[in-house]
Amino acid sequence: MKSLVIAEKPSVARDIARVLKCGKNINGAIEGDSYVVTWGLGHLVELADPESYDPRYKEWKLEDLPMIPDPFKLEVIRQTGKQYQAVKAQLHRKDISQVIIATDAGREGELVARLILKKAGNSRPVKRLWISSVTDRAIREGFASLKDGKEYEALRDAALCRAEADWLVGINSTRALTCKYNAQLSCGRVQTPTLAMIAAREAQIRSFVPKPYYGIRARAAGLALNWQDKNSSSFCSFDKARMEGLIRTLENKPAVVSQVKRTPKKTQPPLLYDLTELQRDANKRYDYTAKETLNIMQRLYENHKVLTYPRTDSRYLSQDIVPTIKERLKACSVGPYRQAAGGLISRPLPGKLFFVDNARVSDHHAIIPTEQFVQLDHMTVDERRIYDLVVRRFLAVLYPPCEYEQTAVTVQIGGERFTAHANIVVSSGWRMAYEGQMTASNRDWDEEEGKSGEEEIPAAQSLPDLTEGADIGPVTLTMTEGKTKPPAPFNEATLLSAMENPVAYMESKDKAMAKALGEMGGLGTVATRADIIEKLFSSFLLEKRGKDIFLTSKAKQLLELVPEDLKKPELTADWEMKLSRIAKGSLRRDDFMKEIRGYCKELLDQIKTGEGQFRHDNLTNTKCPDCGKRMLLVKGKNSQMLVCQDRDCGHRETISRTSNARCPVCHKKMELRGKGDGQIFVCSCGHKEKLAAFKDRRKKEGAGVSRRDVANYMNQQKKEEKEPLNNAFAAALAGIRVDS
Repeated sequence: MKSLVIAEKPSVARDIARVLKCGKNINGAIEGDSYVVTWGLGHLVELADPESYDPRYKEWKLEDLPMIPDPFKLEVIRQTGKQYQAVKAQLHRKDISQVIIATDAGREGELVARLILKKAGNSRPVKRLWISSVTDRAIREGFASLKDGKEYEALRDAALCRAEADWLVGINSTRALTCKYNAQLSCGRVQTPTLAMIAAREAQIRSFVPKPYYGIRARAAGLALNWQDKNSSSFCSFDKARMEGLIRTLENKPAVVSQVKRTPKKTQPPLLYDLTELQRDANKRYDYTAKETLNIMQRLYENHKVLTYPRTDSRYLSQDIVPTIKERLKACSVGPYRQAAGGLISRPLPGKLFFVDNARVSDHHAIIPTEQFVQLDHMTVDERRIYDLVVRRFLAVLYPPCEYEQTAVTVQIGGERFTAHANIVVSSGWRMAYEGQMTASNRDWDEEEGKSGEEEIPAAQSLPDLTEGADIGPVTLTMTEGKTKPPAPFNEATLLSAMENPVAYMESKDKAMAKALGEMGGLGTVATRADIIEKLFSSFLLEKRGKDIFLTSKAKQLLELVPEDLKKPELTADWEMKLSRIAKGSLRRDDFMKEIRGYCKELLDQIKTGEGQFRHDNLTNTKCPDCGKRMLLVKGKNSQMLVCQDRDCGHRETISRTSNARCPVCHKKMELRGKGDGQIFVCSCGHKEKLAAFKDRRKKEGAGVSRRDVANYMNQQKKEEKEPLNNAFAAALAGIRVDS
C-alpha cells in the first residue's frame, strides 16, 4: 500500500517527490514505491457561487438577500479542474492507504487541502506534514515525524470560518449596495477599510494648514553651522521675530569651538525581504506595482528557480537553512555579485546570525536565493532588477555592521549654540553589497537621526580639523525659512505599509485588537494585498495621479453608503481574535458562524434602510452603442475608459491608455489615444505622433519598445475591455481569498 502526498504547488511536489525517491511521472502526480505525490495549483476547490444554490441568484435582486447557505457547497475552480480530477483519481486508488497533507504550514494551506479532500469524498486516514521550509533536510525530518491530521482539525475549522464569513459579508453587502443604488459598488472586510485609510489621509491633507518655521545658518572657516535651541534641541523656531532678533544680537560676536565630539557608531544591515517589503522597495526604485512585483517574483521562483517562495510574511530564516547558505552564495556568485559573494564564501559564518530565528518563521522563511545556478542572460530586465534587490539584501545580511565615526562640532556664538556634523566611514561592512548604489535599504546617514514634524535634520558635511577653544570667526549669519508639510498622499509602497500595520487607523484603542492585527499581519495577507489593490483600481474606486493614489468620486460615495463597521480595521481584528480561539479549540466553529449570520443580517438591514444616494458625476454625452444610455468616463490604473452606466449592459471601451512607449523629446511614457488606424501617441510635454509613424521610427532606430511590445500591450488592453463588469461572483469579491 502507498501514501498519497498532496502538496500545494507543483514545484514543492517535485522537491518532495525527489526526497521520497518518486520518479515515475503519471497524470498529475509523481509515483514511487511507497508514495504518490500530487499537487494543487493553489486552491483547486472553493466555496460555490450564489447561483449554485438557486438559479434565481444569477440575477441580483435586493429582495433575495440575505443569502445564507447552510451548509455551504463546494465547487471545482474551472481553470484548474483538470488537476483536481487528477488528484481525485489518485485519492480513490485502491492501493492508497492514507493521505498526507503537505500543503503550506498555515491556515490557508490547511484550507487548500481540506477543501480538496472534502469535495473528492476522502475516507482515508489523514496525516499532516508540518514544515516551514522545503529543504531536503526539512522534508526528511518532517516525514520522520508526521502528525495526526486530527490535531489540525481546529485549524481547518478556523480557515473555513474565515472563508465562509468573508463570503457571507462580502457577497451580501456587495449585492445589497449594488441593487439599492444601481451602481457597481463592491465592499469587503479588507478592501473597504483600505479605502477608508486613503480617505483619512486625504482628509488630513485637505485640513492641513502650513506653518512657517525659521532657523539661522552661520558660515565661518568653511563650515556651515545651524542654530540649535539650547532647551528643546530643535533646529528651528516658529517665532520669526525671535530669529530676527537673534541675528541682530549675534552680529560681530566671536565664534568659539566649545566641543568636538567623536563617536564610533554602527549600523546593522536591514533584514531580509518578505513579499511586502520587496514590493515596497520595487515600487520606490522602479515604480512597479505590487502585482507586477509578485508576478516577476513568481517567474523567478517557478520558472528560473533562483529565488525561494515569494508569498512570505517572514523576514527571518529558520535554523535548518543555515547549512545551505554557502551553497546559495556559490550559486549567485556571478556577474556583479561575484566579488561581494566571493568574499563571503571564503570566510566562516558568524556564530550567531541576527536574521535566523525559528520562532519568527511561520509558513515560509524570508525570500533568498536558491542553490540553483544563475544565468542572468536568461532573465528579462524586470527579472534582473527584482533578482538584484533580493541577492544584494541576502549578501548584505551576511556582512558585518557598517562602522563609522560621527564627528559633532558645537560652536558658541554670543551664548547661542550652533552645530555641524560629519560621518567618516571606518569599515563599509554590509554596504559593500550595494557597491555604491543608493537604494531604499541603503539609507543616508542622517536618516538614522530621525526627523521632527517641522524640520529636517541638517545634512552631514566635510569638517576641517578643529580644536576646542579655537576662534573660527568672522561669521556670516542668514535666516533660513521653511513650511511644515502635510502628510504625503499614499502611493503603492506606503499603502502596502498601511495595510500591513493599520493600527494607526483604528478608532478604538483596544490593545488586544491592536495586538491581534499585528500578529496576523494587518489587512489582507502578503499573498492577497496586491490583488486587493488591483481590484480597487479595476473597480474604479482608486485612480493614480503620477505615483500617488487617490479615491475616485465613486469610492467617496461608497464610503458614505457602506455600514460603518465595514470601514474599520477593528472588524478584521475582532474576527482574527475569534479565529485564533477556534484554531486553539477554545471557541466552537458553530458559535462563530451563528454570530456571523446574525451580523450579516444586521449589515443588510443597515444597507436596506439607508437614506443615502449615489450620483454618477462622470456622465458623458456619449451614448452606449448597445443600450443607448449615456456612458461614464472612468479612470483605470493606466487608462481612461467609457463604461455604460447600466450595470446589466456592461459595455466598455478604452479611449486612452498609458503605453510603454517613450517620448522622443522628454522620454516620459506616452498615452495611446483613439482607435484603429487613427491611434496617436500623446505626451504631457506636447509631443504627438501617429501610431504608424511611431512604428516606423522605432524600426529605424532599432531600440526601445518593439512592435511586439506594442502589439502585446494593445492585445492586453483589448482583453481587459472584454472583461464583464458585473459577473456575479467575480465582481462581488473576485474570489473569496481576496479579503483573507
